[in-house]
Amino acid sequence: MTPQKTLALIVYAPALVGMDDRTLKVILGMEKAFPGLRLEYRLSKSGRPVALPQRDVWLAENTAAGGFPLVCNGDTSYPVTVNGGERAGLFSPGGQPLFEVHAELPLDERVLASATAVLEGVAEGARALWGRATPYDAAVDIAYQTAPTREGPPSPRRGLPALKLFKHIRSPEIPYYLGWLNYWSAAAARAIGFPDPARDADLLSRARRTATGGWVVQLTDTPLDLDDPSHLDALKRAYERFPEIGGRTAS
Repeated sequence: MTPQKTLALIVYAPALVGMDDRTLKVILGMEKAFPGLRLEYRLSKSGRPVALPQRDVWLAENTAAGGFPLVCNGDTSYPVTVNGGERAGLFSPGGQPLFEVHAELPLDERVLASATAVLEGVAEGARALWGRATPYDAAVDIAYQTAPTREGPPSPRRGLPALKLFKHIRSPEIPYYLGWLNYWSAAAARAIGFPDPARDADLLSRARRTATGGWVVQLTDTPLDLDDPSHLDALKRAYERFPEIGGRTAS
């Protein structure tokens, strides 16, 4: 049996403060974007789904230490999960802690039809600075652009550019890397110089503006597959277009 492919989503937002309602807005954003999705289960210590009859109350009570526990749809044959945590300032741009949200969904036609809306719903709910949704296999390759080796520097695969470690990027608004679907807040778009109508016609043909003035930008028509030379070229061109991403400029 062929393993189920996964769409991996992550967004980075300012750290949670006090009785922050962004955790619930993230989950409601996912549910609104993906027809029929209900994230009303938690996982037991053994990994078994446990129903949450009062999910919103439970979530408020369990939002602590900068994040929230994993919530899922309760379907082990079609798992959709989301959770959030704090990225410590020690490892973040400018020493500022961040709220980091992770979600995973099966990569099938249902998800593909809603993927852009799901990323937007999570990002806008979290008031994210930037984020991305990428097939898991491609995300692993992209991670090697920043992953340090035993010798120290990163070892990018497939001729992709090396990127700075997150903590060495000058501002949290600057994306660390690219993905298949990219969420750039208005601040992130300004930081990287998007859009430039003369240079970004291709990207703009697959982009949409969000209610808060951000953008969701899709690099390729179909999910990013770095075994496809045209997809790899599209990713490389995007890095060339936005040298600020990954802290590759001298500023």
